[in-house]
Amino acid sequence: MTLPANEDVTRQAIEGFYRAFEQKSVALLREVVTADWEYIPEPPGAAPGPDQMSQVFAEITTALPDMKVTILDLLIHGNRVGVRAEISGTQTGKLLGIAASSKPISFAIHSFHETRGNLIAKTWHLEDWLSVFRQLGQLPKTLERP
Repeated sequence: MTLPANEDVTRQAIEGFYRAFEQKSVALLREVVTADWEYIPEPPGAAPGPDQMSQVFAEITTALPDMKVTILDLLIHGNRVGVRAEISGTQTGKLLGIAASSKPISFAIHSFHETRGNLIAKTWHLEDWLSVFRQLGQLPKTLERP
């Protein structure tokens, strides 16, 4: 099936977006998002734009250096895109305050993107952190009861 040119361009931007996360590359992210890109919910203290991911990518590089993002479904409707994907990797560094376990993990992510021109202008994301905590066998200290 051949996609219309605009859907093909949108698909390339979305695939580039997840490749940037997989490679933990702000430089790649800058190629596919707008300068005022919004990531909702945003990292603490973040300002709009791709550079807000610098700290997040640094933490992921330590926590899941072999992280892989697999896109399972990608639905394009005008300037809106829905993505169902899976993240997998080995937790070899601190992840959300949980010490390295060397355990393999995988979890679902769901994202919605809004495009502007050929770039992603806004991303709403949701990750299944409960399944991560179950796989690691513990909660982050910040979520434990006193």
